[in-house]
Parts: sequence; C-alpha cells; structure tokens
Amino acid sequence: MTLVYIAIILLILWIILGFNNLVTYTNRAKEAWSDIDVQLKRRYDLIPNLVNTVKGYAAHESTTLDNVIKARNSAMSATTPREHSQTEDSLAGALKSVFALSESYPDLKANQNFLQLQKELGDTEDKIQASRRFYNGVVRDLNTMIETFPNNLLANTFKFTKQDFFDLTSAPAERNAIEVKF
Repeated sequence: MTLVYIAIILLILWIILGFNNLVTYTNRAKEAWSDIDVQLKRRYDLIPNLVNTVKGYAAHESTTLDNVIKARNSAMSATTPREHSQTEDSLAGALKSVFALSESYPDLKANQNFLQLQKELGDTEDKIQASRRFYNGVVRDLNTMIETFPNNLLANTFKFTKQDFFDLTSAPAERNAIEVKF
C-alpha cells in the first residue's frame, strides 16, 4: 500500500515539476520575444529620421523612400514571429535600397546626421540579431520540451503549444545583414 502512495506522490511531483518547467520556458520565450520587439521598435523609430534625411538630398527618389515607409508600416503591424519574419525581410531590402542611394549622392554620404543614423541602424541590426539568436534558442528548448516524452503528455493536457522561430528567408542572398557601411 505504501508503494502505491509513493507512486502517486512521485506522479504528482512529476506533474508539478513538468508543468512548472513548461510555464518557465513559455515565459522565457515571451521575454525573449519582448527583447526582439524592443529592438524592432528602435529600428522603426530610426527609419523616419533616415527617410527625412535622405529626402533632403534625394527628393526625386520618392518611390524608394515610399517603399521604405510602406515596409516599415507593414513590419510594425505584424503580430507573430512568422509575420515579423516576412515583413522584416521586406524592410531589410527596402533599407538596402536607401543605403545604396547614398552612393549616388556624395553630399548625403558625408552628412553627419545620415552617418549617425547608419551607425545606429547598424548597432540596432546587431542587437536584433543577438536577440533573435537568444529567442530562437529559448523557443528550441521549449519546443523540444513540448515534443519529447513524457513532457508531451503534460503539454497536450495543459494546452502548451509550440512557438514559431523568428527566421530569415531561405534565400541565401537574403540572409545577409543590412549593410550600413559608408
């Protein structure tokens, strides 16, 4: 009879510990996503300043600048990591085109405000990349816990779901960081 009680107590302890681990990893994933969100917001806040600086030197490049603003607005409206992955790729391409403009405008390339914005965007890109790596590591651990036996029994019972990774596009050319050299 005592073996039955010990087995029941061990089962209850396993359920409690397993549930708490799932909650811990879920909260870590949310925290890691919050770090990415902070960096993305920083980038979104820098973009209008960059566009305004470029407008002063390259006013007839309005199509390029409009594309950057559209890509920024689309990225800002994304709600899931998967949506962010898609919209961030579009935004990265649009920003590359703005930095390519600086090659055609030597005065813009020498503008201190533009140079500072390039530096800040480069720093932000590095922080986004670091936050992305951390987030994807936490999500990997959470998803592994959700998928492996016997934790998957608890995860299914308590409705824990796998999280999406924050990925780049699969095209190798698109995997390069936004180049902000001058």
